[in-house]
Amino acid sequence: MVIEVHVPDGESGDWKVDTTSLSDNDITFQKMRAFAQHGRGCFEKGPFKRLIRNNETIMSNTPDECRDFMWFVDYATGTVLLNGLGLGVVVQALLNKKDVTEIIVIEKSEDVIKLCGPTYLKDPRVTLIHEDAFEYQPPKGKRYNAVWHDIWDSICIDNIEDMKKLHRKYGRRCDYQKSWARERCKSERREEQRENYNPWGF
Repeated sequence: MVIEVHVPDGESGDWKVDTTSLSDNDITFQKMRAFAQHGRGCFEKGPFKRLIRNNETIMSNTPDECRDFMWFVDYATGTVLLNGLGLGVVVQALLNKKDVTEIIVIEKSEDVIKLCGPTYLKDPRVTLIHEDAFEYQPPKGKRYNAVWHDIWDSICIDNIEDMKKLHRKYGRRCDYQKSWARERCKSERREEQRENYNPWGF
């Protein structure tokens, strides 16, 4: 599944949005990597949109990435808060649902807002706030039906502590919340702990 996004290609500061397609060799490599790692990959040519910082792809709307959050989108209704705008793929997926009535997006990067924000602000359901996810203070008494945290560039066990902070912050303010790749980060930490376990103490 691909979520169509209509963010125009452009650049702002260290950030860039572009349109790309995968070659036959790219797809073959993705299949080999997915088989070796028992994971997923992108097996379609595209075209796809990418959000890039300093020549590194931070987010795209490839099927593999869309699958990472669609289960959250399927569950979300009513008022939804997103920590992290990125390319706006999650925003677009939520806008495709009539039972999502309000989307509040907290985004730290002014350049990302300049590149991607105008596309989504055309819909009156979207409010975009230029703020750090950890410093933003929701209005007193405000509740959310669902909250999604996606402010990390990559899957890393170091993200777990940040996730805990955000989950504590919104624990009493929402009916449901999740962080991108939280379970995979926990799994990687458990694996690291197993590898480092030394019952003999040397």
